[in-house]
Amino acid sequence: MKIQQVHHVAYRCKDAKETVEWYKTNLNMDFTLAFAENHVPSTHEPDPYMHIFLDAGNGNVLAFFELPTKPEMGRDENTPKWVQHLALKVADRETLVAYKDRLEANGVEVLGVTDHSVFHSIYCFDPNGHRIELAYDDPKAAALAARAAEVKDEMLEEWTKTKRAPRQAAWLHSKELSEI
Repeated sequence: MKIQQVHHVAYRCKDAKETVEWYKTNLNMDFTLAFAENHVPSTHEPDPYMHIFLDAGNGNVLAFFELPTKPEMGRDENTPKWVQHLALKVADRETLVAYKDRLEANGVEVLGVTDHSVFHSIYCFDPNGHRIELAYDDPKAAALAARAAEVKDEMLEEWTKTKRAPRQAAWLHSKELSEI
C-alpha cells in the first residue's frame, strides 16, 4: 500500500475570481473546475462555498475555497511568513527568470533568485497572502541530494535531541561543492 501522488492541495482564498485570474495571469495555470454548494458534503454543515481548481502541471492540482460567511482570512501569527508556502517546480533558470520578470511586470514583489545549492528559487505572495516559491533543480541536484541523504537520519536524531542545526550537511550552503 503506497500513496500514488498528491491529488490536490487546497487553500482558502479571499475571492475565487481574483485568485483564478492571478494564477492564470502570473503563473500561466489553467482554470479546470469549480464546485459550489450551500452545504459542506463531508460535514453537512450549512455553509456556502466556491471550490476552484487550477492545473499546476504533471497532474498536480491547486485548489482554493472561497468562504463568504466566515470571518476574514488570517494567518498563524506564531509561524513566520516564510515557513508555510507552496513550492512549484519550473524547468530551468531561464524559465525561473522569465517568471520573475512576468511577476514584477505585473506589480508583484519578488524575492530572489535564492541559491539553495540543490535548487534555486524565487518567492512572492499571491493575493490571498499565501507565499509561493518557484524553483528549479540545480544541474548537480541528484549528486547533491544523494550526498545529503547519507546523513539525513543522523541529522534528524541530533536535531531531535538538541533543537540546534546539525552540521553534517552544512556544506550545502557553504559553497564547497566543487568536488560534487
